[in-house]
Amino acid sequence: MAIQALAPAAQAQAILRDAETEALLRDIADPLARAGGLDPRSLQIYLVGDSSINAFVTGGQNVFFHSGLLVAAKDVNQVQGVMAHELGHITGGHNIRWSEGAGPATTISILGLLLGAAAMALGAGEAGMAAMALGQQMGQAKFLAFNREQESRADQAGASFLNAAGITGKGMISFFEQLLGEEYRLAIPQTNSYNRTHPLSGERIRALDDVLRSSPAWNKPVDAGLQARYDRVRGKLIGYLYPLDTVKRTYPPTDMSDAAHLARAYAYHRAAYQKEALAEVEAVVARHPDDPYALELKGQILMESGEVAASLPPLREAVRLSGGEPLIAGMLGQALLLSSADGTDAAKLAEAEKLLRSVVQRDSRNPHAWSQLGAIWEMKGDQPRAALATAERISLTGGDPRLARRAAQTALAGLPAGTADYLRAEDIMLASQGEIERLRLKENGQPQPQRPPS
Repeated sequence: MAIQALAPAAQAQAILRDAETEALLRDIADPLARAGGLDPRSLQIYLVGDSSINAFVTGGQNVFFHSGLLVAAKDVNQVQGVMAHELGHITGGHNIRWSEGAGPATTISILGLLLGAAAMALGAGEAGMAAMALGQQMGQAKFLAFNREQESRADQAGASFLNAAGITGKGMISFFEQLLGEEYRLAIPQTNSYNRTHPLSGERIRALDDVLRSSPAWNKPVDAGLQARYDRVRGKLIGYLYPLDTVKRTYPPTDMSDAAHLARAYAYHRAAYQKEALAEVEAVVARHPDDPYALELKGQILMESGEVAASLPPLREAVRLSGGEPLIAGMLGQALLLSSADGTDAAKLAEAEKLLRSVVQRDSRNPHAWSQLGAIWEMKGDQPRAALATAERISLTGGDPRLARRAAQTALAGLPAGTADYLRAEDIMLASQGEIERLRLKENGQPQPQRPPS
């Protein structure tokens, strides 16, 4: 698991990328997407490094889960319920229709300001201030009501997707019950949701209960294999994010499950206990010798502990067993590059370049692979392609578009016209220019309100 900062869609928060986690989230989403009439291949699912219990969608078909949600949800069926809700936002076009709620709310607010200003101009200062405040309150109330309606529609759509996919809705209900418990703990009044962006969890449970209970899938057991995969992913996430003592309390040494071994492996590795980390992951490898994700972790621990040569065999095997999964292949490319850091092993350098080229072709959101490619091209003295790699990395991480444009211009000056690399540099330069113009307009205008998370 590696942290990479992805650009604007996640509001510059860290994106956690892990091959096993992403494969699981795709497998959770696919049947629900098909039930909703969506093409699963068009979905992009991200894990955001944020401890809050939240998920949201952005323009296009991008779904974001906060790490805090996966830590809080012990049952994969709860995640299926949240995924179904978020896909309900996509099928409902709620990001596109958001202006339908924001526009009228803004109009009411502006009207209140105009009326207030007129009253104040006539000498009625207190009345003018009251009119302004009322306009703001009315605008906010209208927008909140619109957002609550969208959330309710996404709930109902999500419930229909679960039913159509033959997945029990118990997880959706239990997740809202968990949120309801938090609302009680925080003493949030349950009488009305007037000042909230979302309906109260109790309201959502009542609205969904009959719909979900009436489905033939209501009493269908959760797929045991899917739950086991989720337990592993959740364990890895806890091991990656939390201090060693916390991880050992959550997964004591007596817990010999895959999830516990992987959680402790990550935690030991982060605390620089290499021997203990390797022992934990070796226990999983011994149990599942064809597990590419366990072999990947073994290779990662070895590589990041300075044993680069020893990391190559498990990483090569992980790439083979995973069918060349880009994130795993990217780690092998990094290990090959490190093993020839002085540039003298031409064969390893060529293998790393070929591998990383394949990675960036298959994975369009991998700035780390572009960084590694840039290092290889620098070693080879290929400055135009090194500049292209810099432009790609800046674009993917949401860096300064002026720097991206400058790097793209450098690439264009040295790349053969009409080649794939040349055309890609052209695309980045045009996109960067558009982003520069957008930022200029934003600086000169009024900031737009942000859609509340869903």
